Amino acid sequence: MRCPFCHNADSRVIDSREADEGATTRRRRSCPKCGRRFTTVEEAVLAVVKRSGVSEPFNRTKVVAGVRRACQGRPVDDDQLQVLAQQVEDTIRASGAAEVPSHEVGLAILKPLRELDEVAYLRFASVYRAFTSVADFEKEIAELKARAGAGAPAGGSEGPPGNAAGT
Repeated sequence: MRCPFCHNADSRVIDSREADEGATTRRRRSCPKCGRRFTTVEEAVLAVVKRSGVSEPFNRTKVVAGVRRACQGRPVDDDQLQVLAQQVEDTIRASGAAEVPSHEVGLAILKPLRELDEVAYLRFASVYRAFTSVADFEKEIAELKARAGAGAPAGGSEGPPGNAAGT
């Protein structure tokens, strides 16, 4: 780490601590050349690769905005959307990959959204999986009913986009 004072290319870590519930690391550093101390904050960057091939940093606000549209008119509040976005980010970070395809973000949204609100889940899934007919909706609803009847959490399969059958 370059010293912000004398621009020496080296520094020594004096102390490290986790911050923001482990999302960042705060390091106290000392420059061996000028002797001054400074603090750095490190955060692991998670990038999303869009269909066009463009890579951009993961943005929890975009997850909330997309899910909010699906939840419009439903009994879902902002706190629940924030929790869902955190679950999505945690799921993606747990994969250990520095870059994830955008469709993986959509897959990570489906399960917690299904548990939060089935109607919002159907709305989101219909766009994400590109439902093309009433049969696609009927199949997804049948899977929701089957899971609810079996005592499992409601929902459908989380197949790739455009694959309404989930196979």
